[in-house]
Amino acid sequence: MGINSESDMAANLQIGPTTLGMVRIYVEGDGIDLPLDFDPEEAEEIAEELRAAAAAARAMGKKSR
Repeated sequence: MGINSESDMAANLQIGPTTLGMVRIYVEGDGIDLPLDFDPEEAEEIAEELRAAAAAARAMGKKSR
């Protein structure tokens, strides 16, 4: 499965700080229990990538109208 493949899989996503000063992205779904810890700088880089992807997706959505 690639980034552009559709899926019927559903999962819950939680994001928050840990007591050890890390940022945790926690993914939970059918057969999935995945905690991912990042230092704050890495978390900010991920946030920037999410914003850039959202802007690109928004631009693609406007082009297809």
